[in-house]
Amino acid sequence: MKGLQRNLAAMVLVCCCAALLAAKKKADSDLADQQKRALHALDRLTFGPRPGDVQAVMAMGVDKWIELQLHAEKIDNSAIDARLAPYRSLHMSAREMAMAFPAPQVIKAVQDGKLPMPRDPYEHAVYSANLVRLEEKKDAKQQQAGLSNVAANATAPNNAGNTNQNGVPNAGEMMDERTRRQRNQFIDQLTIIDPATRMQRILALPPDQQSELLRGVPEPTRQALLNGLSPQQRETVQAMTNPVAVVDGELQSAKLLRAVYSDRQLEEVLTDFWFNHFNVFLGKGADRYLVTSYERDVIRPHVLGKFKDLLVATAQSPAMLFYLDNWQSVGPHSDEALGINGGGQNHPGQRARWANGPFGRYPVAYPRPQQRPQPNNPNAQKKRSGLNENYARELMELHTLGVNGGYTQQDVTEVARVFTGWTLQDPRDGGGFVFKPRLHEPGTKTVLGHKIKESGEKEGREVLDMLAHSPATAKFISIKLAERFVSDNPPKPLIDAMSKTFLKTDGDLREVMRTMLRSPEFWAPEAYNAKVKTPLEFVASSLRATQAEVSDPMPLVYMLNQMGMPLYGMQPPTGYSTQADAWVNSAGLLARMNFALGLVTNKIYGTSFELAELAGPQEPGETDPYQVQLTLEHVLLDDRVSPQTHKTIEDRIANPAGVVGAPAQNSGNVIAALLLGSPEFQRR
Repeated sequence: MKGLQRNLAAMVLVCCCAALLAAKKKADSDLADQQKRALHALDRLTFGPRPGDVQAVMAMGVDKWIELQLHAEKIDNSAIDARLAPYRSLHMSAREMAMAFPAPQVIKAVQDGKLPMPRDPYEHAVYSANLVRLEEKKDAKQQQAGLSNVAANATAPNNAGNTNQNGVPNAGEMMDERTRRQRNQFIDQLTIIDPATRMQRILALPPDQQSELLRGVPEPTRQALLNGLSPQQRETVQAMTNPVAVVDGELQSAKLLRAVYSDRQLEEVLTDFWFNHFNVFLGKGADRYLVTSYERDVIRPHVLGKFKDLLVATAQSPAMLFYLDNWQSVGPHSDEALGINGGGQNHPGQRARWANGPFGRYPVAYPRPQQRPQPNNPNAQKKRSGLNENYARELMELHTLGVNGGYTQQDVTEVARVFTGWTLQDPRDGGGFVFKPRLHEPGTKTVLGHKIKESGEKEGREVLDMLAHSPATAKFISIKLAERFVSDNPPKPLIDAMSKTFLKTDGDLREVMRTMLRSPEFWAPEAYNAKVKTPLEFVASSLRATQAEVSDPMPLVYMLNQMGMPLYGMQPPTGYSTQADAWVNSAGLLARMNFALGLVTNKIYGTSFELAELAGPQEPGETDPYQVQLTLEHVLLDDRVSPQTHKTIEDRIANPAGVVGAPAQNSGNVIAALLLGSPEFQRR
């Protein structure tokens, strides 16, 4: 009997152990699944996980974390706001930027007496220095045209030689090595005095010296000169040499800093996505002053709102109107094209005037005529139409319906006619949107088989509403989102589900995102690590993964230029591709490896990396490099390292000299660089 009891007890014990082992195995499996889900969510909805992010998301719960990111307004963003505080242009209007950081047209207007010289001492210095620069260009042009040196040098400074008593080269003179050295010595003297006195000395310089102060200065010397100055003082010194570059640099720096440090990561990813979808090129004329407000006031507030609101906002944006030339589009039978002036105050055949402003040429508005001649008037047919189809074509091909969306060239022309009159207010007053009836094409238009009755500005709104609610638009937008967040070739069932949500919710982008993020396709094993990072994603994820500290983003911006992805620098309206084949090539991968080496060896000015933050303190001769490898594989890649990559790094540890440009004595940095450059880190 006792033996039977012992056997039964043993059987119960075995069963209990088996149950416990099964439960532990299931728990371990569930934990691994949660880790994978958290990592996948971070890979797709942020610019890359930081050390500890996976654990934080798991603690909150993946679904709750995603829902929080979908409501970015609930996330405290004060830390990134503090980082961006020195960039004053981020909060300026286009007019304020154009006046504070003047383009050559504004400087010329001051030179010609059409605009007053600013009284503020900082702005006065900027204008004075750039007036000198304008004279330089004028003199150079005259010399190239073969004019006499006497005429070209009529306004040259009186100082003899090519330097002055301060060692700063005179305007218009080529800066040779000797004068450059003298100028740099003068800057070195400035850097050792207190910022207030330093700024007084700079403001006291003659304009020709101010204009050359930072030209060709090495970055460390430049930063030493600017160190300690207030944001306005820093901007003033930089604007003396190149005012427009200040606006560009602050916008690009802010984008990179937000990608790295903002806690509203999904908002940043979506802002980048929608800006790219409604792409505007920073390098086109007035858009240097308009892109800041375009991203701030048009794109960012609508990334999780209704698509129609975003579409209308972009259509009326000065940046888009200027970029795709719709602000200059004139209806073939409009009052402007026919040269009709209202009230009988002008000659019937007189053409309306165009004026020049800081943002380019713009039409001067006249009163609407009392009567309009018929379109078949033979005299009217001789007038220039001025119809521009750029915006109409991209509106349907890139913004809404897609290239196979069922529209024709005739639809493009009709939409272009609809949007005549959607233009800019007097650019001298900031270039805001305005509808000018004088430029608008009269009559009924037919778009995609729908009659659009003549109703002025309302015609454009009617077309935008029709496009925003088209099933083709729902599908096209769903495909674009799924390509960014799921895979280069997203599954059809996912697209169908997202499109259905788009149409059902009146284009609610938050709901479309939610449908995608709750779909089985998003969480399918084949979707994990299926996307190749763009250069921006690679740089930002590297900085986040290594916990690097960025004090000056501009060297990183320059490196993105070298990688083929200048920020806001895509000239065609297509925007940057999110497909792997656009970025996987030998030159691009080499540039990424060089960046990784520069980052972990602290050779990128303005960015600092501490290996001890990731791998713990390292004492020479006492740290096992193979243990460091395992630690960094876990921290940087959450152990997602293939056997081949692991073996390659082990080989490099044994032969550190094999990594070109890396310090052989610091294997931990070499390992970090190789992991950042690995195929696994290139994917998300």
